[in-house]
Amino acid sequence: MNKIILTSLSIIFTCNSIFGQTNEEKYAKDVKSIDAIINAYYDVVSGSSSDPWEFERDKFIHSETAVITRLDENGKAESHTLEAEYIPIGLSPKEDFYEKELKRTVSKYGNIAQVWSAFEIRTDPNTESNIRGLNSIQLHYENGRWFIDSWTCEMESDKNNIVTDFLNEE
Repeated sequence: MNKIILTSLSIIFTCNSIFGQTNEEKYAKDVKSIDAIINAYYDVVSGSSSDPWEFERDKFIHSETAVITRLDENGKAESHTLEAEYIPIGLSPKEDFYEKELKRTVSKYGNIAQVWSAFEIRTDPNTESNIRGLNSIQLHYENGRWFIDSWTCEMESDKNNIVTDFLNEE
């Protein structure tokens, strides 16, 4: 009987420590460096259709006032909040989607950083594609961690070889 009680208590404490973690504890490694937060940035959007959305983790790596901007093929910008980004994602069935980073350059001054990041969109993590884009990601460092403040994305097109040009830069 005592063995059952001790085993039950062990399970309860184990589950409580796992499920009782704060976001700061769960995602602390994601925000300790620029490399870590950019890796987390790509990780939260990538996965198979059976993987759950990681909205909590994504929200944690962004600042509360984060702005997302996408440029269309004509260079016209459309900006919105992170919460607005989640609406169409949450309403659509999840599909296999992998955003693989191809190249990154980082400029840092004090507590701010600018990251240029070329990426490729895949439906299979091991199969290359020709769907590529370039992200401009702005971050700041505060209270011992990095935050993504904004990101702007432009996709490569027949008229615009931004990714090819970026990949060929020294």
